[in-house]
Amino acid sequence: MPSFQRHIGIDYSGAETAESSLKGLRVYQATPGAPAVEVQPPPSPRKYWTRRGIAHWLLEVLAEGPPTLVGIDHGFSFPLRYFEVHHLLPDWSAFLDDFQAHWPTDEPHTYVDFVRDGVCGDGAARMGSSKWRRICEERCRAKSVFHFDVQGSVAKSTHAGIPWLRFLRSRLGARVHFWPFDGWDVAPGRSVIAEVYPSLWRQAYPTEGRTGDQQDAYAVAAWLRDADADGRLSQALKPGLTDYERVMAGVEGWILGLW
Repeated sequence: MPSFQRHIGIDYSGAETAESSLKGLRVYQATPGAPAVEVQPPPSPRKYWTRRGIAHWLLEVLAEGPPTLVGIDHGFSFPLRYFEVHHLLPDWSAFLDDFQAHWPTDEPHTYVDFVRDGVCGDGAARMGSSKWRRICEERCRAKSVFHFDVQGSVAKSTHAGIPWLRFLRSRLGARVHFWPFDGWDVAPGRSVIAEVYPSLWRQAYPTEGRTGDQQDAYAVAAWLRDADADGRLSQALKPGLTDYERVMAGVEGWILGLW
């Protein structure tokens, strides 16, 4: 029997501001035994989702129940080297607070590039190197969360998205399990938010006319639903890591579905 009653896949974008309507922001939702369908933003003059809109929608969805698994396509944390260089405690909650204080990309009219260029925030005090990669990124050959301005980069979406994880965590509290930072074991009945990498599953599902962004969100929702139904999800939530990798992933995060 599936552990979750809803499976949500989000293809993220770090373009423009948190209030910008972005074609690259896509949300798909699946339920056990039903196709994954695109979730449209609430009616408004804006055609597409905004990052602020997605965060507030998730807040409503996860606050009301039922148990939901959400996969979001951006990094949830940084390599251990970042914590060492900036003398930060290896604690994810403290990291979220510290990051938002320096990269306030959830604030109105704030571009990631504004912080990078010193227009606002204090990004210069919390920079990273594109040579630094998390263990999970090395495992699946993904680009560094600090590798800006290249095709296929998640650096901008990561720097735009992390403050919204803080927003959700502060408001939802114990109702939502942020995996694996809150532990590898998830209590029955709790919703989960996890980092995903659509490239792992994109080719497993026909595109059926969807754009690349739509296909990524669709593939995440469909895989989460399918894996929950056939038992792969329970294995994915407890990947075969060494003790060292498990400790590192508790700080750096891990990509759901990566073995």
